[in-house]
Amino acid sequence: MNYRMNKNTNNPGGNNEVHNEYCKHYYQLVNYLDLGYHSNCHSAVLDAKLKGYPNADGCKVCSPECHTE
Repeated sequence: MNYRMNKNTNNPGGNNEVHNEYCKHYYQLVNYLDLGYHSNCHSAVLDAKLKGYPNADGCKVCSPECHTE
């Protein structure tokens, strides 16, 4: 599955949310980092963190198992 991370931190937790391609927010993102294909959200969030976004977090809608805040 393909993932994108929102570079904007305009959510209550101040996180960079990671969305998968089936999320309603995925195609609405304007300022995003394309994370490419990952087998799960844990891998995508880790990838975002390794790319310099320590506040990366899973989207509560499409990746609730990776959502912490």
